[in-house]
Amino acid sequence: SIMSAQERQQAQPPVPASSEAAELDAANGYEAVVPHWFYCKVTDSRERWIPFSTQDSERLEEAHGSGRDKEDLVVPTSGGRYDVHLKKRQRVAVYWEEEVSEVRRCTWFYKGDKDNKYIPYSETFSEELEEAYMIAVTLDEWKKKLESPSREIIILHNPKLMVHYHPVATSDDWGSTPTEQGRPRTVKRGVENIAAEIPNGEPLQIDHLVFVVHGIGPACDIRFRSIIQCVNDFRNVSLSMLQAHFKKAQEQQQIGRVEFLPVNWHSSLHSTGVDVDLERITLPSINRLRHFINDTILDVFFYNSSTYCQTIVDTVASEMNRLYQLFLQRNPLFKGGVSIAGHSLGSLILFDLLTNQKAAPEEDEHSKEGSRTTSSNRGIEEVKEILKKLELSEYCEVFEKEKMDRQALFLCTEKNLKEMGIPLGPRMKILHYISSKMEMQVCFLHGLCSSRNCQYRDIGLGQVSANYPQLNYKPTIFFAFGSPIGMFLTVRGVKRINPNYSLPTCKGFFNIFHPFDPVAYRIEPMIVPDLEFEPMLLPHHKGRKRMHLELKEGLTRMSVDLKNNLLGSLRVAWQSFPRAPLPAVEAASTDAEAEAETGVEKQPDAKPDETPAAVKEEASLINVGRLNGGNRIDYVLQEKPIESFNEYLFALQGHLCYWESEDTVLLVLKEIYQTQGITLDQPLPGSQ
Repeated sequence: SIMSAQERQQAQPPVPASSEAAELDAANGYEAVVPHWFYCKVTDSRERWIPFSTQDSERLEEAHGSGRDKEDLVVPTSGGRYDVHLKKRQRVAVYWEEEVSEVRRCTWFYKGDKDNKYIPYSETFSEELEEAYMIAVTLDEWKKKLESPSREIIILHNPKLMVHYHPVATSDDWGSTPTEQGRPRTVKRGVENIAAEIPNGEPLQIDHLVFVVHGIGPACDIRFRSIIQCVNDFRNVSLSMLQAHFKKAQEQQQIGRVEFLPVNWHSSLHSTGVDVDLERITLPSINRLRHFINDTILDVFFYNSSTYCQTIVDTVASEMNRLYQLFLQRNPLFKGGVSIAGHSLGSLILFDLLTNQKAAPEEDEHSKEGSRTTSSNRGIEEVKEILKKLELSEYCEVFEKEKMDRQALFLCTEKNLKEMGIPLGPRMKILHYISSKMEMQVCFLHGLCSSRNCQYRDIGLGQVSANYPQLNYKPTIFFAFGSPIGMFLTVRGVKRINPNYSLPTCKGFFNIFHPFDPVAYRIEPMIVPDLEFEPMLLPHHKGRKRMHLELKEGLTRMSVDLKNNLLGSLRVAWQSFPRAPLPAVEAASTDAEAEAETGVEKQPDAKPDETPAAVKEEASLINVGRLNGGNRIDYVLQEKPIESFNEYLFALQGHLCYWESEDTVLLVLKEIYQTQGITLDQPLPGSQ
């Protein structure tokens, strides 16, 4: 062990063989190796050892050094998303299901055969190597041979050259022993010598929590990765965007970071036994394609079935509520807000959930608390007015005696009116009035209307019949990525959304899409159908338009200038021609001149490309209702230069690009921090 090695060092002071060796000892005095903690990630039966961040490694080392790792000490790592059980040397996911990873305190490494990545030796063998190294340095005795637990030879030639040899043969009937013959592997001491990519730590303070719901199928991107891996990417991009665009706020310790947690519903749906039922009826031909369809595209049909829709909405709501409670338990000082984001079908699930949330009644009660008696009197007077309008004034006393105000009247059933002694005819009149008014009230509050003469239809129209659960919090903002919400509403029969409609418990809504995303649809034209206007162009995170878009704009502008110059030249040429003084020709010429002049003078102003700032300002000022608190809803990403060559080729990638899109992440961060009064270091051009 290291302790016995240190004792040996004290017992055997270095004895230099010559003055040269003495100098070497003085220069290369032994210093204990600095350990770094790693965890093992197994993908497709291949092991990869990944270092913890410096912060996490120091915390683990501190806990290990406290001598308490005999107990089952738990150390939170990776921003609190994983716990390390120190005694078991295990890394366990906190918020989702994941294979437990082995954890190791690493000091010595060897280069692997397959991918040239360095692999750490076991902790016990690393201690043996360290002990041998310390003796070699102290006594300046090199060429040390050690045998590893798997009977392989490690030779410490000098501090810079240490080699691990595969044995040519193990002990067998011929009695051969392991030798240093065979392909050598490089051995390194200390993490600083293996060029490991040690991740940056995350700020401890969490300002806001975002739940992210996936779309169809178990895979979320072009590389067939899970929602957990994709959200990890999104979170990593957010950390780099915070450093790049919120530096001032970070330096002043105004902000920490935003936490993104994945919400998985696919596995719950497919664990209902439906896959077995589908397997029975699936044809045997083109097996892989059919399996892919069963696993992915059928999720859309499942969501449109009342049985499975209930499973999906229950899973999404209960999972978000569970994660929220668990997050609060682990972060008791958290005072931030919660937002939700959905990709593809996930955004539709969230939209349907949000349209069926009930606004807290205490909000209304709060403002009315002081004037309860006056409001009840006013309510009785309102009932009298209604009865007068229906020519049923003779029943006013009956309603007054029963203390019927407007709210109570609207809760009345035919049975109640019968018990009050109201005859059949007046009963029918009152019930018809209640039903018509309720319909109008619903239309105003929810953008819903099923009457033929109303231009707005129920935003919940055509929704699958399900009991939509309630969330334990009010989301600050709802972000939809590559969302088919607009298409589903249209197919369900909703042609227009009432401009006065807003989600009951969520005041912010952003619909973000790539221009080539085949699944994405706009929302704003459903609110303002009579006006044609472009979605808001998401500013590039580096503060300018992508070069090819600027080039396209420049070419458009150039063609306008050429056209104007040509018209100008024609006008000059026309004026220089000798013309007969015929009235008809004279009139024609003046018209032509006027047209040419207007073409020259007014054309540039009429073109939006000439005044992009004014157009942008005008675009952002378009009134698109209350769905996003009066702000714009639709935001389009800028395509990359390579994508603009072939829209069809990059269509699928366009639907799966959001997880690593800096522009998307920056909009999310900008809108979240804006609710806390924190802005970007420098506003991006073209941003709202």
